[in-house]
Amino acid sequence: MAELSSALKQATPVLAARGEGVYLYDEDDRRYLDFTAGIGVTSTGHCHPRVVEAAQRQVGTLIHGQYTTVMHRPLLQLTERLGEVLPAGLDRMFYVNSGSEAVEASVRLARQATGRQTIVAFHGGFHGRTMGAGALTTSGVKVRAGIGPMMPGVAFSPFPETYRHGWSEAEAVRFALAELDQLLLTVTSPKDTAAFIVEPVLGEGGYIPTPPEFLEGLRERADHHGILLIADEVQTGVGRTGKFWGHQHSTITPDILITAKGIASGFPISGIAASAELMGKAWPGSQGGTYGGNAVAAAAALATLDVVRDEHLVDNSAEQGARLQEGLRKVAAEHPVIGEVRGRGLMIGNEFTTPDGAPDTATATRAHAAAAERGLLLLTCGPAGNVVRMIPPLIVTAEQVDDGVALWSEAVSAAVNG
Repeated sequence: MAELSSALKQATPVLAARGEGVYLYDEDDRRYLDFTAGIGVTSTGHCHPRVVEAAQRQVGTLIHGQYTTVMHRPLLQLTERLGEVLPAGLDRMFYVNSGSEAVEASVRLARQATGRQTIVAFHGGFHGRTMGAGALTTSGVKVRAGIGPMMPGVAFSPFPETYRHGWSEAEAVRFALAELDQLLLTVTSPKDTAAFIVEPVLGEGGYIPTPPEFLEGLRERADHHGILLIADEVQTGVGRTGKFWGHQHSTITPDILITAKGIASGFPISGIAASAELMGKAWPGSQGGTYGGNAVAAAAALATLDVVRDEHLVDNSAEQGARLQEGLRKVAAEHPVIGEVRGRGLMIGNEFTTPDGAPDTATATRAHAAAAERGLLLLTCGPAGNVVRMIPPLIVTAEQVDDGVALWSEAVSAAVNG
C-alpha cells in the first residue's frame, strides 16, 4: 500500500474534514481556530462563498485552457483586474503555479534583461524549495542541506535584524547597507549583478519586518548601478501586512513583483509583474508552462480580489493585526520567555528566547503544541524554530482575535509551567 513520504512532516495533528471562514473542522467535527491560513494562502478564509461559486462555475465550462496553446477569458480578466492594484508601471504579468516557480521566473527575467548573472539575496530570506529558489534561501539549512552544489551566481548580504543583534532599527539598517556596499566591492561587481531579491517581511526566516529605510537603500543602490530590485511578495502580498503589497510600507517601487499564496484563496496560481519594457527583454520561449494561469485558479483569483476589495480586507488586516499584536504583547509581558512580538498586519511572530537571548526552541515547540490541543492552529518559523507565527485569514474579526489571544495565553502558560 502506498503512503505519503516520511519526509513530509505535519505541523499539527489535525485531519481536516472541512473549513469555514477562520475555522477548520476535523473528522469528529471538532472546531479549530485556524491562524495558519494554509501558510498565508486562504486570505478570504476557508471556502468563501464567492470564491467557491466562481470556481464551481468555471469548472463547468473550462478547466484547463493551456495558455501557450489557447487563451481564456478568466486569465485576461485577472490580468486586467490586477492592473488596478499593482504598482504604477508594473503592467505586464507572467503566470505560473507556485511561489518557487515565480521566483525562478523573476531570476530568469532579471538575468536575461540585464545580461548579468549574480542575484544578491539576504540572510534569513525564504524564496522556495526548488533548486534555483532554494539557492536564494537561507531561512534555515533544511532547504539547502544534502542537495548541493547549489545554483551558482548567488551572493548573500546581511539582513537588518534588530532583536538578534540588540540594535536599533537605524543601527541595523546602517550595518546592512554598509555590508551590501562592501559585498559589491569584494564579492560581486555591480556590473555582474543582475538583481537584489528581498521579502518585505522575512517569512520562514522569523517574521521580521524589513525596515522601510533598508528597502529605500536597496532602491537607491539598484538605481545607481543599473541593478533590478525584486520584491518577493509571495507571503506579504494581497493585504497580508495591512497594505495591499508589503513593500508599500516604504516609498519604493520594485522592478519585479512576485505574487502567490493569498491571491487565489487556496487555488494554485502565482506570477510576476514587471513593466512592459522589462518584460519585453525576456528571451523568446523563456516563459511558459503546462499549468500556469489555470482557468479555475484564475477565476478563484478574480473572486478573491473582489472579496478583498468589497469587504475592505486590507483595512481589516491593519486593524485586526494591531489588535492581535496588542494582545500578544500583553501575553509576552506576563511571560519573559517571549523575547519579542513583531510583525505587520496579520503576519505576526512571537520569538521565544532564554534569559541570555539564545533561541528557546523547546518552549516554542511546547507552546505551539499546547495551542493546537486547545483548538488554536499555529506554525513555527525562524532558523532555530523558536518563533511561533500567527497568520489568520484577512476576514478575522475582533472577537476571533481575542479568542486566539486567550487560547495563546493558556498555551504559553502550559508551555512555561511544563
